[in-house]
Amino acid sequence: MIYTAESDPLCYAGTTVLKNKMGLRAQNDLDEFELAMFLTRADEDWPQGKLDYEHYKALHRHLFQDVYRWAGKPRTIRIGKGGNWFCYPEYIDREMSRIFSDLAASGHFSRLAPAEFAVRAARTLADINAVHPFREGNGRTQLAFLALLAQNAGLPFNDDLLSPKRVIQSMIDSFGGKEEPLAELILEIVSG
Repeated sequence: MIYTAESDPLCYAGTTVLKNKMGLRAQNDLDEFELAMFLTRADEDWPQGKLDYEHYKALHRHLFQDVYRWAGKPRTIRIGKGGNWFCYPEYIDREMSRIFSDLAASGHFSRLAPAEFAVRAARTLADINAVHPFREGNGRTQLAFLALLAQNAGLPFNDDLLSPKRVIQSMIDSFGGKEEPLAELILEIVSG
């Protein structure tokens, strides 16, 4: 699905292709390069942190550092998908701070049974998705962060169950207030 955006200074003039470190101007070329770099960085050790907003930004920076100069930095323009607008950029830091403050207050869902972890993690991911703090790479960063939350909670994380189509549909459903499909997916992933 294509993003809707205001005039975007992060794109090459006259295109919707994001400026990137390789200077790739064809979307297919950028998609291939981005995926290759993401998979490479995803196989490395991820940044250590406190499962807070700074850690989340560091995770995005790690995963996309080879592709975008702005990796790890919140977006500065308004974007949307499927006719829905994400959090306006002037509110991103406030909303992300609120989400991560709530997460810290919950103890990062540690010591929860898998079913309760799934419900609470779905709520958090739905909130992060609605904010959509980065210009690109939000979904992959959300799933990487979910893996860190599961690890922190002492739960397994079976990423073989991550069907892109199902993940995307679950996130779309959660944006509309229906978090059950996302919670069901997370439960399957963390149940071993």
